[in-house]
Amino acid sequence: MSNNTRGRVLRSLLLNQKRTVNELAEAVGINPISVRHHLSKLEAEGLIQSQEERHGVGRPRLIYSLTNQGMEQFPQRYLQLTLRLLEQLKTSLPEKVLGNIFREVAEGIASDLTQQIDLEKLDLKERLEILQEVLVSEGFTVNLEEDEGNFFIVEASCPYHHVGEDYPEICVFDRELIAHFAASSPERIECILDGDKQCKYLIKRN
Repeated sequence: MSNNTRGRVLRSLLLNQKRTVNELAEAVGINPISVRHHLSKLEAEGLIQSQEERHGVGRPRLIYSLTNQGMEQFPQRYLQLTLRLLEQLKTSLPEKVLGNIFREVAEGIASDLTQQIDLEKLDLKERLEILQEVLVSEGFTVNLEEDEGNFFIVEASCPYHHVGEDYPEICVFDRELIAHFAASSPERIECILDGDKQCKYLIKRN
């Protein structure tokens, strides 16, 4: 496999943590047969992993994602330090206190980002469009969807995914950001950590 193709496959899985062969073939721009060949090599090297997923009638399909070793192919040296710090905090502090720390950090970031914005003068859609820009700047891949007057924040990828596997408390970060901009508590209806392909929040129009 060429380094260029290898890099595109790995980066595609970095941006979207769970993908099928066909999704990767489309993202990378090669046919599914070639993708399977490349995936086999990457899995043998320990850079990616696969698991079966049922989707209606028929045989289960394989879903691919990066391993921690695969994540380390990217310039994220902070990951191990972050995990060590969180491990120490979780050992030293009650779970509720750790959750409050994440919540306060998210609230502080949200306040800093909106110092120059009068959210009360904006309607819900305008506030959520600003939120989308904020989440993208934080490293999320985000779409804003509207259906029957309600809104959905759909996160196809999360920069804290691998941290969240051991410390799900970090999920309060984006939830608090959404709550700040929406001025209401969002309902999480899908989550990558629960095995879904994305994180999805419902924000109901009042």
